[in-house]
Amino acid sequence: MTSAELLVDAFGRVQDGVWRVVEGLTPEQLAYRIEGRANSIAWIVWHLTRIQDDHVAEVANREQLWTSEGWTERFGLPFDDTQTGWGHNDEQVAAVQVDSFELLSGYHNAVYEQTVAFVRGLTDEDLGRVVDRSWDPPVTLGVRLVSVISDDLQHLGQAAFVRGLL
Repeated sequence: MTSAELLVDAFGRVQDGVWRVVEGLTPEQLAYRIEGRANSIAWIVWHLTRIQDDHVAEVANREQLWTSEGWTERFGLPFDDTQTGWGHNDEQVAAVQVDSFELLSGYHNAVYEQTVAFVRGLTDEDLGRVVDRSWDPPVTLGVRLVSVISDDLQHLGQAAFVRGLL
């Protein structure tokens, strides 16, 4: 197995998890917030997908699907196009309302396909390329991709917990 194949497998596990978490839920269930304050499934899945779209687009030197494929219009959220959910407050979390689980899974599937198309072409040498010098030590492509996977999986666990409560 190559490093690229390993990364594709990991992103595939995220995609499978997204589907399992949202499948069949109503808009009300997707918007449910524990005690009215915790992150909803809709917000969590939107956020983890936005982060993946944002971070992978940056390292792949391409436009995010959020804007290039019109997902921002389909979601119709009251945020500017650069928002990923990072640092959102209660009001912003509550604003992430979706009409169907298919909207969330559709956006995630599109981001997944774009991600694995990029990752499949990577070599081990590519993974050592520095992509962010604002950290000490600087962040390599491999570290950035693993960071996205780790963040996605942690958020999936949160969403699965909320689904379990439903």
